Order: sequence, then C-alpha cells, then structure tokens
Amino acid sequence: MKKIGLIFISLFLFLSACSQMEGTSSDVGESWEDIVAAADGSVVKIFMWGGDEGINRYMDEWVAPYVKSEYGVTLERVPMDTGEILQKLQTEKAAGKEEGTIDIIWINGENFKNAKNGELLYGPIQEILPHFASYYDTESDVYSYDFGTEIAGLEAPWGKVQFVFNYDEEKIPNPPTTVEELVAWVEENPGKFTYPNPSDFTGNAFLRHILYSSAGGYETFLEEGFSEELAEDSSQELWTILNDMKENLWRSGDTYPSDLTELDRLYSQGEVWMTMGYNEARAGHMIEDGVFPETTKSFVLEDVGSIGNTHFLAVPFNSPNKSGALVAINALLSPEAQYVKMTDEYWGESTPISLDKLDDEYRQKFEGIERSEAVLSKEELDASFVPEIDAGYVEWLKEQWTDEVVEKP
Repeated sequence: MKKIGLIFISLFLFLSACSQMEGTSSDVGESWEDIVAAADGSVVKIFMWGGDEGINRYMDEWVAPYVKSEYGVTLERVPMDTGEILQKLQTEKAAGKEEGTIDIIWINGENFKNAKNGELLYGPIQEILPHFASYYDTESDVYSYDFGTEIAGLEAPWGKVQFVFNYDEEKIPNPPTTVEELVAWVEENPGKFTYPNPSDFTGNAFLRHILYSSAGGYETFLEEGFSEELAEDSSQELWTILNDMKENLWRSGDTYPSDLTELDRLYSQGEVWMTMGYNEARAGHMIEDGVFPETTKSFVLEDVGSIGNTHFLAVPFNSPNKSGALVAINALLSPEAQYVKMTDEYWGESTPISLDKLDDEYRQKFEGIERSEAVLSKEELDASFVPEIDAGYVEWLKEQWTDEVVEKP
C-alpha cells in the first residue's frame, strides 16, 4: 500500500507539473503557428514610457506598419510611466479583473521586481518566442537576471543601453571627466546643471553613479543583494556631494525636473548646458530632429564609468490578447526591427541580439551602422561599462533623497 501511495503521489506531482507547464500555452494555443493565426486581425496595446520622440517615431512610423504587414496585428502605443502601469495592474489584480486593457509593457529593474513579486506578469514567455531562440544567447545571465532579480522567462530582451551625459560643445569646450570635476564645474557655472527627480529612472541612475563613486566602486554592492546597512554606510559622501551642489543647480536646487523630458526641454532651450540619459546614442536622433543643438556631444565620468543594462518586454497577467502580444514581441526581437532600432534615424540604442547568430547579410548590416559624431565610440563605451546593482538600491535612493537633500536647508 505504501508503494502504491508513493506511485500515486508521484503521478499526481507529474500531472501537476504538466498542468503548470501547459498554463502558459493554454491561453495562446499549442504551437507558434496557432499563436500567429490567433493574433491575425487583432489589436495589441503596448503601454510604455513616451518621453523620447525618437522612440515614439520608431514605434509609430516603423514598428506598427511592420507588425501590421507581417502579421496582420494592429499595434497601438499608449504612453504611460511604468510606475503608473504597475499601479493599474495592481488595482486590477486586487479587484479580480481577469481581462484588462494592457497587452505589453516595457519594463526592467525595480519595476520588474515589483511586477514579479506581485504576480502581475504572464509567462514564462521567453521559451515561446522563436526569434529569442534563434538570435539571442539564451544561456546568458544577462537574460536570466534583471537588476539581480531572476527573470524566470517572464520578460524578453528588447535593447541594451548605457548612461551618458550630453553637453553643448559650443558652451563647454572641455566637459568634466570625473565626479570631482563635475562638482567643480557646477560651482563655476551656477544654474547651468540639474538632474531629474530620482523618482524618474534617469535621475535615479545619476544618483547611482555618484553612489558608486562615494563607495569606491560598484564592486562593493555585488557581493550580496540589497543591504540597507551597506547603503547607509556607502552613501554619506553621496549626500554631501549633492547638498554641496544644490545651491548652484538650476533654480538653486529649489525644484528639479520631474523627468528626462523636462530636463531635455531645459537643455534644448539653453537654460541648462547638459542633459543625460540611459541611451548612449540618442543624441544622434535628437540632433537630427532639431531638438538638441548640432554642437551636442557626449561624455561619461571616467572615474565611475557608465552604468549599462538590458531592458525588456513583458505581458501582463490579464492581457486580453496574449497571442497578439507574443507575436508583437517576437517581431520586436527580429533582426529587421533590431537593425532599424539601432540606426540614428529613430532610436540609436544598442541591440541585445548575438551578431554571431545572424546570417552574413544582417551581420554586415549591423556592423556597418554609422553612428552620429555626437555618440561615443563603441570602444569608449565598452571600456566604461559598469553593471547595475540590486533593484532595492533604486527604491532606497528615491526615498532617502527626499530626506537627505530636498528637506535639508
């Protein structure tokens, strides 16, 4: 009887595992062909940050027509900050709303960690996408962990970025190259520098660069996950630097741009002489679009480096069109879409595709992309690359900044 019971339990566990494995595909069909057929003629809504004109044009002018012509899917872009997207999904989850209005979200970092912990995502999806299997390094930790959080297949890689500063060469012939030089430059040029509120991911990334400097390097934070004790011990110099800079910032630090869009506007109007961002190549299309002055160039802080990461696409738990979402994501991972995204005409960011997995024609096309003179060389970017740290530091910096900087006299 004991042996029969063990067999029964083993069979039960096996069937349960099969059921869980089928949980992903049961909503979308048993094969990729089924998924594509179900998606044909449907509408897919992608909710994403809308603060970059080049990205928006890429989605509206190239991606949407491409997805429509190749798969018969109508892709609609809905601009919304990721934090607001997650709040919407959390509300729907709490209300038991099984069919929402969001099919795809652009996500990474602490937002992914919160979405995963809140069970707001559908999946795993990586294993379903043919283009991910064909053109990406499926064994890489880059696509297994997002800011230290295990991805578990819940999101698919869309792009790679590095943080750079953009400046007007006509006004700043010799930009600072270290944190110390940046602080000195701000003091010598009062009102001509600021950074976004750290609730915005660009502003938070700026703080993390200064944190790396004050801690003596990023390595300090990689030995373990988020540690509040380590954060407090390593951040004293960070708050000193930010408070020393404050009176010489734009509007004397009494207010900060709410996001990168506002900082870009100040830069384009000449109110400040620098901007910044998580896209090493966006200056190219911003100049092309007439937003940034033609004398715009880029730099990184050589003593700290340039934080880089991968960003992803995911499907919410209650997407009303999961088949269409998967088809659209697969299209966005294609060599065609990644190549156009990498050109300065639209976005200009780097690709997560493995070039050695491409055929000769496309590999040569990628290698032949010429970037704007405003963009740092691949060699400079590679040499300055430093990794992200646990997403817990992002939230901690956001909260502490208010106490340590905003509310300090």
